Amino acid sequence: MQNEKLGLARHERRKLGSWTLCAAVCAAGLLWYVAPGPRVPPPPNAPELLAKCYALRVPAGPPLDFHSRAESDRHAPGTRATLIRNATIWTGENGGTQVVRGDLLLERGMIKAVGTVPTRLLTNIEYDVLDAHGLWITPGLVDLHSHLSVFSMPFSRGASGDFHSSDGPAVPWMRSIDGLNTHDLSLELSIAGGLTSALVLPGSGNAIGGQAFAMKLRRTAARTPSSMLIDSPLGQIVTPQNPPRWRHMKHACGENQLRFGSRLDSAWAFRSAYDEARQIRDAQDEFCAKVTDGHWGDIEGQKFPDSLKWEALVDVLRGRVKINTHCYEPVDFDQFVRLTNEFQFPLAAFHHSSEAYLVTDLLKQTWGGTPAVAIFATNGRYKREAYRSSEYAPKILSEAGISVVLKTDHPVVKSRDILFEAQQAFHFGLNESLALAAVTTAPAQATGLDYRIGFIKVGHDADIVLWDSHPLQVGATPRQVFIDGIPQLKNPHAIATTKPQQAPSPPNWDQEAAAVLEYQGTPPLAPRRAASVAFVNVGSEKTTVLVQDGRVVQSFSPGRIAETQVDLNGGEIVPGLITIGSKLGMEEIDFTHEASMSDGVIRDPLISGIAPILVDGLRFDTRHALIAYHSGVTIGVSAPISTGIIGGVSAAMRLGEPHGLADGAVIKESVALHYTIGAPAASVISPGFGTPLPSISTQIYALRRLLTDNVQGETGRLFRQAAGGNIPLVVSVTGADAMVALLRMKKQVERANGGEKLRMVFMQAGEAHIVAKEIAEAGVGVILSPLRPFPVTHDERRIQGDTLTTLLKHNITVGMGIREEWEAINTRFALKWALEDADGYLSSHDVLAIATTNLEKLLDLPGEEADFVAYAGGPWYSQNSKAVAVLSPSRGIVDLFV
Repeated sequence: MQNEKLGLARHERRKLGSWTLCAAVCAAGLLWYVAPGPRVPPPPNAPELLAKCYALRVPAGPPLDFHSRAESDRHAPGTRATLIRNATIWTGENGGTQVVRGDLLLERGMIKAVGTVPTRLLTNIEYDVLDAHGLWITPGLVDLHSHLSVFSMPFSRGASGDFHSSDGPAVPWMRSIDGLNTHDLSLELSIAGGLTSALVLPGSGNAIGGQAFAMKLRRTAARTPSSMLIDSPLGQIVTPQNPPRWRHMKHACGENQLRFGSRLDSAWAFRSAYDEARQIRDAQDEFCAKVTDGHWGDIEGQKFPDSLKWEALVDVLRGRVKINTHCYEPVDFDQFVRLTNEFQFPLAAFHHSSEAYLVTDLLKQTWGGTPAVAIFATNGRYKREAYRSSEYAPKILSEAGISVVLKTDHPVVKSRDILFEAQQAFHFGLNESLALAAVTTAPAQATGLDYRIGFIKVGHDADIVLWDSHPLQVGATPRQVFIDGIPQLKNPHAIATTKPQQAPSPPNWDQEAAAVLEYQGTPPLAPRRAASVAFVNVGSEKTTVLVQDGRVVQSFSPGRIAETQVDLNGGEIVPGLITIGSKLGMEEIDFTHEASMSDGVIRDPLISGIAPILVDGLRFDTRHALIAYHSGVTIGVSAPISTGIIGGVSAAMRLGEPHGLADGAVIKESVALHYTIGAPAASVISPGFGTPLPSISTQIYALRRLLTDNVQGETGRLFRQAAGGNIPLVVSVTGADAMVALLRMKKQVERANGGEKLRMVFMQAGEAHIVAKEIAEAGVGVILSPLRPFPVTHDERRIQGDTLTTLLKHNITVGMGIREEWEAINTRFALKWALEDADGYLSSHDVLAIATTNLEKLLDLPGEEADFVAYAGGPWYSQNSKAVAVLSPSRGIVDLFV
């Protein structure tokens, strides 16, 4: 049936094309007749040439009759209509401020009515009824920057590298559609997060990386990549009624281009490529001027000027391609804005754009109008050009009149979590309507596809999400997702407890945002210290808490008064959070980008005989650490950077101290011995990077020998300590099979060592729920990293949504870990998400323990060294609150952030 419809559509286009060709022939004859001078008759292909020349002048867009359609071209026959009643509908209209309370009709792949559904629309159709009970509905989420299906999950060498080319810096002829893998597990998981459409971009390894394609995540009956595309421009016949569809292309500037030389080389690659395209365009225009004027003799024997390699870039110059440019800092923005003006082409969006908020006036000088800016909410500082990233950038950009888009760059941020990007940006000051628009209407507009996606309005595609809470509440989860009117969640998990239906009331961040601008992205972060502070309006009872020398007191000592008073406005004081799993405290910028700003990679202890102790390489006063400290994370536990299996000994540090000799800066010099059970591939992101690992069985055999044999040297001493239970052994492991082997080995080691208990902790542990009973029986703890697993590798493909509660129900001590430093800023919101997902099983106190006392227990950290954090505006996990102070009894101080 679908093939028949497609065939009919092609037939209609051919009829329209025939009328165009007929008109072209008539025009050619007339022009030939009236043309002065010797008359050369039109060639046999004159109609084809005239049609081709006409097509060059047609602007991109939807079919002219698109909005009169009765059925979507993506409608799957047999799909029943759905009437959703009693919904709270965020339509995206009126700048994102329109909210309609009423009903919604989805039929034939389209939205047929919003608010009130006329009875006549329900006549003679079969439909299902879904009562929303007042829950929120938004348009399906749209990701403007994704590598879904070209960097497939789980990672594999065969399907996770089809996102860039090694064919030089400028490759506009490459196409992401040619690497799109329909078996990517990320597709279903992303839909489960509310994502319905994505622009699948090539990578940023080339200055001109090639053509991108917008797709819907729903797999079709055809099971092909092409059938997932939205308004595909491939193989289209342009007619007066059928304009060319928008095309998309990826550009990139900055550090990623250094593999082809310097920034100067990159700029020249752009200019030379565009000059090539301009010459072809001008030749086409000259040729077509002669064709349309009937000067056939002037082109006798000539072919239409064209180039399969450069035709897409020629289309850029004709304004029919949406350019998306990876660009971070002013030097690159400036170069690219000049490029757009030199060659006169518009730009859809700058991507990543860490410093865009510093040069908003420059962005407005882009030829053709101000582009959107597609950014992360909090991910930054992973390389030098991202060092000045700011969580306040979305707020600053929007207040400067720039369209803000929040994206994932999947798999950098998992596309399943794209709504979390909007929630974070909202918390840090982005307007409520614009935060929702940033993952719906704004990316739809940037793709040029806003005539069918990104809004809830009559005639648009039936891509909508029904949420269990207000979508800007952390933990909001789809009750159902519709793509083309088809429900996508077969067995949606509905939380029984009532979740908030109002948007949070975020704190005021004006002062912090102003400081970011004043200091060009690097404002001072050192806290202000005080010895005595009065905290007023604490908790729901609005009490006063007096703190002297870091400790809560009934009254100040004689002669002492409060140096300052801090209004918590209903907030609370709770233990400071602990973070583990990233390279926090080891580097300012990731060592793969800036080795001089990192402790560096340790040598393989099996070869060198030395297992490093991280305390010797700790780095204090890094921006990652201080930003985490301002977010309520007071202690960081980090192990040496290793690409092998032995990770050395971790250390625990206070994140707010300026150096390692400051009072209380190092909480514990030797926390745990770290070991990694990794896949024999060298690296997930770059198979050529890192230490090639032996088989998993060899890694476990080596660990058994290290724990039971009398291995000499420093490495042997540390493993003897672990075997005797004198130091925790933290093993990073993902798959259940490897965990089973480790549990078996643990029994063998304990038997060989006379019953001494091995204090083993599994970290990462995405498949731990499968063997929860066995882990509990073995007395092994678990640090989930991340709390919400994702199948990045084959060994963590069997994830489930309630891994945390499954482990806790087996009385396993569970802690929270992260994988990258920037994630520490969101620790409390990750815990709030866990609280919402627990469906009432966990209290806020239980969840807080996951990043405080549970980690103290697993890692044997001294509880008496714990600091406390004061939050203003609400409970510690609330999006209404922010950390304003750290109370440190052991150091006798209070660090103030206000």
